[in-house]
Amino acid sequence: MWGKLLGTIFGFLFGRWLGAILGFYLGHLFDKSLRQDFDKVGGFQGFMKGEDLHERQALFFSSCFSVMGHIAKSNGRVSEIHIQAASAFMSEMGLQGEERKEAQHAFTAGKSSDFSIKEAVTDFKEAFARRYDLRQLFLEIQIQMAFCDGHVSDAEKALLKQVSKYLGFAETHFLFLLKRYQAEFEFRRSQASGRSQHQHQQQGGRQPAPQDNGLNRAKALAVLGLSEGANEREIKKAYRKLMSQHHPDKLVSQGLPKHMMEVAKRKSQDIQSAYEYLKKS
Repeated sequence: MWGKLLGTIFGFLFGRWLGAILGFYLGHLFDKSLRQDFDKVGGFQGFMKGEDLHERQALFFSSCFSVMGHIAKSNGRVSEIHIQAASAFMSEMGLQGEERKEAQHAFTAGKSSDFSIKEAVTDFKEAFARRYDLRQLFLEIQIQMAFCDGHVSDAEKALLKQVSKYLGFAETHFLFLLKRYQAEFEFRRSQASGRSQHQHQQQGGRQPAPQDNGLNRAKALAVLGLSEGANEREIKKAYRKLMSQHHPDKLVSQGLPKHMMEVAKRKSQDIQSAYEYLKKS
C-alpha cells in the first residue's frame, strides 16, 4: 500500500499525471516484492521472539492430540484400533518420556465428557488464522485418526465436519480433503501390496505380474485431488501446490512442532510417489 501511495505522489511531483501512473505501477511492484519477503519469514511471526513460536508449537501439539481423542470417542467408546493408531502416531513422531506423557494426557483430556471441541478448535484457529497450510494439515491429521480403521463412521464424519467449520473451511473443501485422504490411504496400501507381491515373485523365480495401471492411475490422480482426464499441465500444477502446502521446513517455521515434521514428510512422500507414478504411466 505505502509503495503505491508514495510512488504515485513522487511520480506526480516529477512527471505530473504520466509520472503518477508510472509511480503507482512501480510502487505496486515494490509492495508485491515486500509482501513476498514478509511472508517468507512467516509474516509477523518473523519478528516474534522464540518463545512465541514455541507457544504456537505447544498449542498445535496439545490441540492436535486432544481433538484426536475426542474424535476417537465420537462412536461412544474408544476402540483398541484408535488407541493403537494414536500410539503409532506418537511413535512415528519419536515421542518418548515426558513428551509422550503430555500427548497421552491431551488425548485423554479430549475423551472427557466436558471437553469443548468448539473452544479447542476455535482457539487453535485464532492462533493460526494466517496459516492456511497449518490449519489444513491439522484437519488432515484428524481425518487420518478417524480413518485408522479403514473407514469413517457417520459420527466421526459429522464431528470432522464441525472441526472443519470451526477451522474456517467450507464443507466442499472438507469433502475434498476427505476424498483425497481416502485415495492416499488406498494408493499407499496398493503400493505396499505391489512391492510385497513383487518381492514374493522374485523369491519364487517368477516374473512379476503387470500392475493394474487403470486402477492405480485413478488412485494416484485422486491423491493429487484430480479426476480422470487430467492433463500433464494440471497434474504438475496440483503436484507443486500440494508439495508447497506440505513442505516440512516451511510448516515448522510457521508453528508446526518439530516432532510433527514426520507427518508432513510422509504426506510429501505420498504426493511425490503419486506424481512419479503418473509420470511413468
